Amino acid sequence: MWMKLNQRRHILMRAFVILAGVILVSGCASTLSARVTSFQQWPGGSQGQTYRIVPYENQQNNLEFQAIADMVRAAIGPVGLVEAQSDKPRFTVHIRYENPATQTWVQQYPDPYLNDGWGFGPAFGWYGGARVWGGGIYYSPPPSNVPVVVYKNTLTVTINDNQNHNAEVYRSTAVNVSRYDNLMQAMPYLAQAVFDEFPGNNGQVREIEYERRR
Repeated sequence: MWMKLNQRRHILMRAFVILAGVILVSGCASTLSARVTSFQQWPGGSQGQTYRIVPYENQQNNLEFQAIADMVRAAIGPVGLVEAQSDKPRFTVHIRYENPATQTWVQQYPDPYLNDGWGFGPAFGWYGGARVWGGGIYYSPPPSNVPVVVYKNTLTVTINDNQNHNAEVYRSTAVNVSRYDNLMQAMPYLAQAVFDEFPGNNGQVREIEYERRR
């Protein structure tokens, strides 16, 4: 009888872990987080002034850059600047982007019943060498650190003022860390993050989270 009861508890707990994991994974997939660092010496009275996105030499005739430039245009519009129709804009905008792969470490439980691929354990654990139900207090084995590859989706936008000796007046970098090589999917949100609370405080660092659009 006790064996059957323990088996049922084990099945229920494993089902709970799977359900919780699905909820966590779907929750993570529905939002995108970015860390934004901004510097500014923004001139007053620049509402309605013109700008032009100028590619670096290695970005000319580059379709990927052109797509990203369109995302930056969409994000810069709400801050009150207007894309120039002449050859003499007030501001020059430059764009840099990358998503280098790097290795980091995450904690993972060694017990396959505790891991299930999400790095957290259910409401049962190890105690004295055996998996037990502890009357509401449960013990899990110590987690181990395992290496994973992540991608740092990064967008940096700089703005120079042509009426002030081409001085840099705005620089903002947005970074999103992802387990997947998905720079283009993250880029619209990074472009929005770069101009969030524009121009902001000089040297400001903030965390931003967006709901992913379906």
